[in-house]
Amino acid sequence: MASPLFGEFMGTLVLILLGNGVVAGTLLKRSKGEGAGWMAITTGWAFAVMAGVFTAIACGSRDAHLNPAVTLGFAVSSGSFHKCIPYALAQILGAFVGATLVWLHFYPHWKETEDPGLKLACFCTSPAIRNFVTNLISEIIGTLVLVFVVGAIFSKGVAANGRSADLGPYLVGALVWGIGLSLGGTTGYAINPARDFGPRLAYAVLPIANKGEPDWSYAPVPILGPLLGGALAGVLIRLAGF
Repeated sequence: MASPLFGEFMGTLVLILLGNGVVAGTLLKRSKGEGAGWMAITTGWAFAVMAGVFTAIACGSRDAHLNPAVTLGFAVSSGSFHKCIPYALAQILGAFVGATLVWLHFYPHWKETEDPGLKLACFCTSPAIRNFVTNLISEIIGTLVLVFVVGAIFSKGVAANGRSADLGPYLVGALVWGIGLSLGGTTGYAINPARDFGPRLAYAVLPIANKGEPDWSYAPVPILGPLLGGALAGVLIRLAGF
């Protein structure tokens, strides 16, 4: 059954299960991890990326993008766009299923948590200060760093001086950890349209106890920002000759 699309689906599923899982474990009432804070969340997401990349590769996707913005960025750098739509669909579906599993895993805790904002945060991102332009810029910058540095990690110049390809999943996980710690405080660093849209859709349709609105008015930011950032990074990678 191994195939690139199955790999992207399974890798993104694991990414969201562990990534949104650490958010839920930190925010939901009566979780043993309640109150662990930002360091726990950023660290959990780093490990989630690492696990997702390994899973995607094992299930058939040598690309292991797990992110439409990454797929778009490398499409821009290479000039080949045929993977963009199939990969994005597989990634969004994987994110939806992963978020559904988070809901199931923490099932009794949704009722115990009164604040609907905390419940929404377990699925998708929201800004610390709501401003469409600055929030969009934050997502563009964060995703540009993600895609450009991933390109650098796997570039011929870096690979010639070390074993970056073998260490790729660990290095990309560390990169996402760094982005979260340094740049994530403004918008929650979606840096991935599938990571935000799939779980937001899951939140909208799942029978979560006493939930609020899915905040669709903000949803364009973590979709457009990462796509723009990924495309810009692709241009830079092409200019740099990675």
